Amino acid sequence: MSGSIPFYQKHHRHYDRGYRSKEVESAISQYQTSSSNYAAQSSRASESLSASRGHVVALHERTTRIPCSYTRLSALYSGLDESRLSPMPKRAKPTYLAMDKENQIIGYVVPIFRGSQEYASGFSDMDETRVKEGSGYVSRRSLFTRGSEMERTEQTSRKVSMRESAERISLNKRIYENEEYHKRMNEDSLMHAPEFVIKPRSHTVWEKQCVRLHCTVSGWPEPRVVWYKNNVTIDPMAHPGKYKLESSYNVHSLEINRCDFDDTAQYRVSAMNSKGELSSYASIVVKRFKGEVDDSLPKPRLPEYGINFETHIVDGFGVSFGREGETMSLGATVIISPNLPRYQPEVQWYRDDVLLQPSKWCQMHWSGDRAGLTLTHLNKEDEGLYTLRITTKSKYETYSAYVFVRDGDAEVEGAPGAPLDVTCQDANKDYVIVTWKQPAVDGGSSILGYFVDRCEVGTTHWSQCNDTPIKFARFPVTGLVEGRSYTFRVRAVNKSGMSRPSRASEPVAAMDPADRARMRGTSAPWTGQIIVTEEEPAEGVVPGRPKNLEVTEATKNYMVLSWNPPGERGHEGIMYYVEKCVSGTDSWQRVNTEIPVKSPRFALFDLAEGKAYSFRVRCCNSAGVGEPSEATEAITVGDKLDIPSAPGRVVPTRNTDTSVVVTWEASKNAKELVGYYIEASVVGSHTYEPCNNKPVKGTRFICHGLVTGQSYVFRVKALNAAGLSDCSQESEAIEVKAAIASPTPPHGISVLECVRDSMVLAWKQPTFIGGADITGYFVDYREVVNGVPGRWHEANIKAVSERAYRVSQKKMRMLKYQFQVRAANMAGVGIPSRPSDTFVCEEWTIAVPGPPHDLQVTEVRAKSVVLLYKPPVYQGRDPVNGFYIDIKEASAKEEAWRGVNEKAVSNNYMKVSIPKEGESYVFRVRAQNKAGVGKASDPTEPVLAETKPGTTEIVVEVDDEGVISLNFACSNLTPDSKFVWYKNYEEITDDTRLTIETKGEKSKATFKTLAEDDIGIYSCAVTHTDGASSSYTLSADELKKLLGISHDHKFPIIPLKTELAVELQEKGRVRFWLQAEKISANAKIDYVFNDNNLSQGEKYKMNFNKETGVIEMLMESLRPEDEGTFTFQLQDGKATNQSSLVLIGDVFKELQKESEFICKEWHRKQGPHFVEYLSYEVTPECSVVLKCKVGNIKKDTVAVWYKDGREVKGDNNLPFTEGVLKLEIAQISKKDSGIYEIVMKDDRGKDTSTLNLTDQGFRDLMNEVFGVIANSSTPLKIQSTEEGIRLYSFVSYYNDALQVTWHHKDSAIAFTDRIKSGVVGEQLWLQISEPTEKDKGKYAIEFFDGKGSLQRTVELAGQAFDDAYAEFQRLKALVKSRRALNLTCNISGNPVPDVTWLKNEREIVTDDHYVMKFEAGKYASFTITTVNTTDSGKYSILVKNKYGTESADFTVTCIPSPPFPLCVFEFCFFRMAPQTLQSPFSPSTRHSCSSFPPGKPCKQPLEFME
Repeated sequence: MSGSIPFYQKHHRHYDRGYRSKEVESAISQYQTSSSNYAAQSSRASESLSASRGHVVALHERTTRIPCSYTRLSALYSGLDESRLSPMPKRAKPTYLAMDKENQIIGYVVPIFRGSQEYASGFSDMDETRVKEGSGYVSRRSLFTRGSEMERTEQTSRKVSMRESAERISLNKRIYENEEYHKRMNEDSLMHAPEFVIKPRSHTVWEKQCVRLHCTVSGWPEPRVVWYKNNVTIDPMAHPGKYKLESSYNVHSLEINRCDFDDTAQYRVSAMNSKGELSSYASIVVKRFKGEVDDSLPKPRLPEYGINFETHIVDGFGVSFGREGETMSLGATVIISPNLPRYQPEVQWYRDDVLLQPSKWCQMHWSGDRAGLTLTHLNKEDEGLYTLRITTKSKYETYSAYVFVRDGDAEVEGAPGAPLDVTCQDANKDYVIVTWKQPAVDGGSSILGYFVDRCEVGTTHWSQCNDTPIKFARFPVTGLVEGRSYTFRVRAVNKSGMSRPSRASEPVAAMDPADRARMRGTSAPWTGQIIVTEEEPAEGVVPGRPKNLEVTEATKNYMVLSWNPPGERGHEGIMYYVEKCVSGTDSWQRVNTEIPVKSPRFALFDLAEGKAYSFRVRCCNSAGVGEPSEATEAITVGDKLDIPSAPGRVVPTRNTDTSVVVTWEASKNAKELVGYYIEASVVGSHTYEPCNNKPVKGTRFICHGLVTGQSYVFRVKALNAAGLSDCSQESEAIEVKAAIASPTPPHGISVLECVRDSMVLAWKQPTFIGGADITGYFVDYREVVNGVPGRWHEANIKAVSERAYRVSQKKMRMLKYQFQVRAANMAGVGIPSRPSDTFVCEEWTIAVPGPPHDLQVTEVRAKSVVLLYKPPVYQGRDPVNGFYIDIKEASAKEEAWRGVNEKAVSNNYMKVSIPKEGESYVFRVRAQNKAGVGKASDPTEPVLAETKPGTTEIVVEVDDEGVISLNFACSNLTPDSKFVWYKNYEEITDDTRLTIETKGEKSKATFKTLAEDDIGIYSCAVTHTDGASSSYTLSADELKKLLGISHDHKFPIIPLKTELAVELQEKGRVRFWLQAEKISANAKIDYVFNDNNLSQGEKYKMNFNKETGVIEMLMESLRPEDEGTFTFQLQDGKATNQSSLVLIGDVFKELQKESEFICKEWHRKQGPHFVEYLSYEVTPECSVVLKCKVGNIKKDTVAVWYKDGREVKGDNNLPFTEGVLKLEIAQISKKDSGIYEIVMKDDRGKDTSTLNLTDQGFRDLMNEVFGVIANSSTPLKIQSTEEGIRLYSFVSYYNDALQVTWHHKDSAIAFTDRIKSGVVGEQLWLQISEPTEKDKGKYAIEFFDGKGSLQRTVELAGQAFDDAYAEFQRLKALVKSRRALNLTCNISGNPVPDVTWLKNEREIVTDDHYVMKFEAGKYASFTITTVNTTDSGKYSILVKNKYGTESADFTVTCIPSPPFPLCVFEFCFFRMAPQTLQSPFSPSTRHSCSSFPPGKPCKQPLEFME
């Protein structure tokens, strides 16, 4: 399974290793070849040497660089007493210094060592080392006592000579150290000023490379060294990551990282001590590298100051595709640890190794942990390799990806793409040369030429510079105004139309290049003095001849002349005239006759193609025209630059699953080559699409955005300013899929067990397996003695397939070893891993188990992962009985490990829940036995907790035959991908229980006979993907469920949406029906009644809707013989089902009765009928309205109302629009109780509706009336009379059956002669005669409507009682003096009627004797303040509005009789207007006389004694 990081992001910047330097690649190849040859030769040589010699001295392939130096070495130390020197240390580290004949150090020498030989004597190199380092060997090796013996043991081989040279240099070093030691013993006599033994030398480097200045300084006391740049002290802290200073053994160095132009300077190193100061100088020149930077060059290690920052770029941008005019954003998450709150690294973006600056086209963003780049308006100039560089104090990290920009939609169909890279060259006072690159897309027809537009800076007006299109991708623009700035753009044209304009060029100023240079230069410092000089007037001087006239550019459209100004031109400016002459003639013709040119450049147009011309130039000023320059040679008008030839052989090679590496042979003899365009075509389509829209200069390009598995052919075109070449020949077809490479090195080597003579190693698989399965691993080991590693030996000749291996070797006990591992696949053996840590081979005796190994993380989801592991090799004292799993965030410290499971698990796998989605985590496992918990395993690689797009899960399917299978699909397969099935995470190799079948992107594992033996966890993983895997747990409950489903599929049942049901339709028709959820058109249905099959006929109608699956049987009616069980039997293939409905007893009778009712209803509705039957409604005026809704009526339909069988009202003209008939009963009473009936009839029939308003029906009606009356009651009010205090409330209508109760202080009032209640008209009152203090309190009147009650209350206490009582006393005193007559009448009408009072037919006018009032449009009162005999007569009240007039009469007779007169009056009622409209009087009009005790309306004459 491949790693998470593709190999092409680890080896090169553009997704494959081809960007590595060709020289380095060649050197590596030669080294590998020579190493293999040398190894073979060494093996043969060792066999031959073993026969002649006992052993051969070998050298280690290791060099040690000792940075020490000194001024002079003495060569005459042979007589030095050995006792004065310290003993020679074992394995002394050699140093290599280059010295001249006088032993003067002149530099360093690094020896070149080759591979070691095999020994035939049976001794390992470590054994030989131990022998050599014995006391006897040391004495033999001493140069002082055994020099002659060493000469005898010298070998002719180069290795032995180099070893002796190294030891000699080491001896010299010890001699020097001894000399220095004695110098320090007498410091005063040896103190001297600093002296540069080796001075720093100057360097010239390319931009972005690193440079190091070295020097060696001597002096005593030890000098202090300071570095300067242009006499300014270099402070590394002020420029983190830029400078690195080192000092060791008197060797001092200054390292400058990623040099740029600002680093070009003079550098000085100063050494100072108490004896003096000395400086040395060196210069660094930084040049810009025109080609591509080789990524194989080692990246420098930057210094770390105080804090060591670790930088990681994650969640980066990939290869991106955009279109012209769109906006594209690139970004990557930057993780810097430690995370300082306000620390911001240096963020830089590069395109094709050119640093990008913020502009309107690109904007950089930094949000604290994410770097972003926004390309606001894409153009083809934005295509290229983008690199994000994050620089901190400690180091820098880079991340790169390619961005492709396609042409925008053409404004005209078939038009070419827009040109690109418009630049201005050779700008002068009045002209400039505009260059551009041709587009890759020509729109289907060849490009006819280009138009150049210009726009003056500050305006938006574009003007075309050429009238006819030019094919050459370079054009001189003349006629510019000196001092003004311009921008330019280019458009391409073919026979279909014009392309979109290119991106505008950078602004360029029309001025003399010398002036432009002066403007860019730095000004001299201000001196504080102003010196005024005056030139002596000079006479006008005619300018001399121009110099160096030449034709710099020649095409068939134009020629460009260039020359240098003359030396003799006076003090004023000069201008030029250009002359031409046709070859073969002596006639010179001035070209610019009207306006001389100011610039020493001139473009000539309208020359005859094919003719030869000579040119010359004259200078002129106010003094005159000078002599002409020397004429040029005759030049024929035509294109001097040829279109390049077609590129050579095109070879595509596989790269990734969406890209192909295309290489080709360069165009031969191509001049001024701009680059190449690559085109791709799907095999058989014959349609080519550009792979790049910006020319590439190399002969190699990676074409991205291809379809995996599709076959393509490629071709290449070259271009220069003259145009595009012919296409190369098509390449061979290639299928797009990932290339196969050797795997990357394994890592994480650890020891799982160690015994007396063997060690068990484990390692992690490579992060990239090369696109092919790993076939095995090779283990190498080497012995380490006193910290010095020996030669590598092979531990296994045959590759091992597991990631664990036992290395056994005799005499391994208590020795130290290092190991390295290489992985192999079908592409070959990869490079070895880094050497492991040094392990000691000593037997483990601990009681707890060793660490588990081979940890793998699979089934990665946002909420969980599955961790697989193998038990430890070393079990400890007792067998392993469980495992513990730990988890922590990848960026967290070691202290952040936390356990996942509280109890040990016995399985070698575990599903781990993820705490937080989107975080990266690492895992480790610890084993346990009875003695305790052992050492934790090495942690896994960081795992990002996310569910990748396209992730699928295992799906369980049961087919029609009941066969159960597990299915897994993967859409991102590679050609080498395989589906691997596991049970309990062990690969399934036995096919007795399962059959595995894989087709395309799907794999199926089918159970042969599912049983309890199959319970477990089934998983499937896909190799050569990004970890596509899933699992399914088959538990006992799931097994039971699947077996049930399998049985249903094996013996299928037609699914039903609804069971058999019955419903009644119009005319009482009976419908039996059910609906099948899924049924075919060939299904068969049997209709069964009491075990008898029914058939289609008059009684039974059968229907089967094949689309909806509805099956029905219709019967016109139900008869007594139809009582029984109805069954529908369904059969569809081998699937069956049935549904029954039992209609017996009361169920059948109710259905039959309902059917008959529906039939009758249908027949009833054929004539006039009631849609809504008779009902009643009580109006707010307490009238009762009987109503019904009718339908299907016509003009001659008649409706008649009846009460108790007697006709009440007939209506021959029914309202057709409303369809509602009403009968209103006003002032309902007991006499209105009865049975009401309405009959509708015409020639089609009749219908009757009855409403029973007797007994309970009438009581319910009256209760509803009472409820309306109660709700219409007004709040209780207080009124004082001559008898006492009266409480009263008005209602809209009063009925004698209304139940009313009066309460005082929440208790019902017991009426007496002093406290009475009564009704006058619509007024309900309570009279309290001669009130006392006990009568104070809360009073309420309660209305009952049969269901509930309603109260109206008033508080008769406090001020209210005092005011009422005072008014009572006043009226009482007034009555004693005189009597008054008061008449009150309730009036209703809309609009409000006018009220007039009459006496003896004459209108009464209000005065002190007669008082008339009309309140609230409802209450009319008439008062005679003092009644006497003259008030006798006939009184009338007349009310009227626009709908009618009504009146009421009464007679007042006042009879004088002692002790007071008697007043007699009577009432008379009559109506003058019909009640069909709302008249002034309502039907409940009442009249009362306030002079008499309240009671019922007066019908007899009453007497009133005055």
